[in-house]
Amino acid sequence: MKKKVVVAFSGGLDTSYCVKYLSDDRGFEVHTITVNTGGFDADEVKSIEQRAKNLGVASHKTVDETKNYYDKVIRYLIYGNVLKNNTYPLSVSAERMSQALATANYAKELKADAVAHGSTGAGNDQVRFDMIFHVLIPGVEIITPIRDLKLSREEEINYLKAKGIQMNFEKAMYSINKGIWGTSVGGKETLKSMGMLPESAWPTQVTKSNSEEVTLYFEKGELKRINQENFSHPVEAIQALQKIAGPYGVGRDIHVGDTIIGIKGRVGFEAAAPMVVIKAHHALEKHVLTKWQLSWKDQLAQFYGNWLHEGQYLDPVMRDIEAYLSSTQQQVTGEVKIQLYPYRFQVLGIDSTNDLMSSKFGKYGEMNLGWTGDDVRGFSKIFGNQTMIYHQVREDGAKS
Repeated sequence: MKKKVVVAFSGGLDTSYCVKYLSDDRGFEVHTITVNTGGFDADEVKSIEQRAKNLGVASHKTVDETKNYYDKVIRYLIYGNVLKNNTYPLSVSAERMSQALATANYAKELKADAVAHGSTGAGNDQVRFDMIFHVLIPGVEIITPIRDLKLSREEEINYLKAKGIQMNFEKAMYSINKGIWGTSVGGKETLKSMGMLPESAWPTQVTKSNSEEVTLYFEKGELKRINQENFSHPVEAIQALQKIAGPYGVGRDIHVGDTIIGIKGRVGFEAAAPMVVIKAHHALEKHVLTKWQLSWKDQLAQFYGNWLHEGQYLDPVMRDIEAYLSSTQQQVTGEVKIQLYPYRFQVLGIDSTNDLMSSKFGKYGEMNLGWTGDDVRGFSKIFGNQTMIYHQVREDGAKS
């Protein structure tokens, strides 16, 4: 009997090569899986399925992981207001975890002898996929033809043409990876340290020129309503917000970061809904959480985002941090008003019954209702007492 291999299949050049190579040259029974994390519509899913069949796979499976992706990953990125290097909402690195997890589980289900992905040897994805597979399916062979054979794009194309495979081999000017938590855009401008992507390169074009006010309602940290429309799951709310904010061109930027393998990388992205959600959620938190809740959240969330980016989703410390982040959201309920403009947006304010800025306790810079001037005078003396002692001792020492 032939050995079984599960291929994480996107339908592109690299994974198409993997299927034919593993089937024809290595003699495997090839089973493909496409994991949708919100980037494929129904027509695209059908096209990918047909492509797999044309390549002669033994079976193909499409798994919609979008809601599971939110429940297990995105929810905590929102709770933590995670922006890598204060810029990037982890659009691609986060979804790779869901794709790798689903692929590993399918390999278990099929009792596969091997699992394969189309990563090259130059990026982060090879590490993310490999680590998940090592942890969840130890002993199952990991095959990476593009990385192992050090193949060029031309070599892959020539191989597939020789096998009689018909597909569009024209390389797009820009490489685009779309998911519910943002779309990455790579091109010639991102290969060097200077230069911005041209308007035509962005997948979502700017078609709105007016200004629009949007009200987001959060319940315990999760987006549940936009304006007057309620949603049964936050995924639906995020998708609806993307349709509203995307045509304004908000959430566009270029991220410069450190790859897992130690080199710098530069990539463009558009993430209208993620950026609006994170900024709105953070604004609400600043009103309803204490300063030390916010301080520890910032520190733990930064670590969480970095560790997720580097493929360490299965480290148990991640579950510990998720528990803390979830605990902090108990009071994060209320409305946030956002004003959208072409290429930018601003937070107008919040309305929450949990607002710690309530006027019944005082008005900043004007009047307090919870203490007297004498209270503050005594507090200030005690609060700075040790620092006063330090400077007094230092001064006495200098005199002697």
